[in-house]
Parts: sequence; C-alpha cells; structure tokens
Amino acid sequence: QVQLVESGGGLVQAGGSLRLSCAASGRTFSSYAMGWFRQAPGKEREFVAAVNWSGASTYYADSVKGRFTIARDNAKNTVYLQMNSLKPEDTAVYYCATTVNYYYSSPTYYNYWGQGTQVTVSS
Repeated sequence: QVQLVESGGGLVQAGGSLRLSCAASGRTFSSYAMGWFRQAPGKEREFVAAVNWSGASTYYADSVKGRFTIARDNAKNTVYLQMNSLKPEDTAVYYCATTVNYYYSSPTYYNYWGQGTQVTVSS
C-alpha cells in the first residue's frame, strides 16, 4: 500500500508560480507511474500530468502544456508539479495518484490518491 501526501498549494496571483510536492510512503514508489489531477468546485476531476517510473517520460493535458512540469525524485519518494504562468482557471484542489502506465489520463486507472492541496489563482 502507498500513502501520498501533497503540499505546496496556496494563493498566488495570475502569472505567478507554485511548486507542488507529493511525498509517498513505502519502498515501492519507484515501481509506479505518478500523476497529478485537479478538481474545481462543481467540476469533474481532471487529468493534469503524469510521469513514468523513471521520470524519463511525461504526459500533459493540453491545458497545461508548456506551463507545468512534472518530475520525480525516487531517492526522496517524491513527485513534483512545477506550475508557471498560472491562470485563474487553474484554481482547484490538486491531487497526486499512482498508476501503472503514465499515459493514462482517466482517474479510473489510478489507485492510490492523496488528500489534495488547494491552489487558488487570483486575477
């Protein structure tokens, strides 16, 4: 079993940056691909980005491509989401989750989830 804890959320002005972290427990972290999702009030959970087990391959939603970067440090059991050029529409609770293939964008294929961290972008 894997436990995930997100951090790094907060309030930022449009155009600003934040870096989210997701710390995982357990010795099997490096065997999982990892993803980030977000959910705004009244909306479905939306795929943001994913990274394969080694960090060499990544996959992004079109809405964040060129602005967000996902990376992982297996020595620290941590996956990151660097968010630049933030927009008010990026406001949501951000979740990290585990999966077996980094090219999955449906939450159905993700098993372990963190509790989420709030990101609010003011205009």
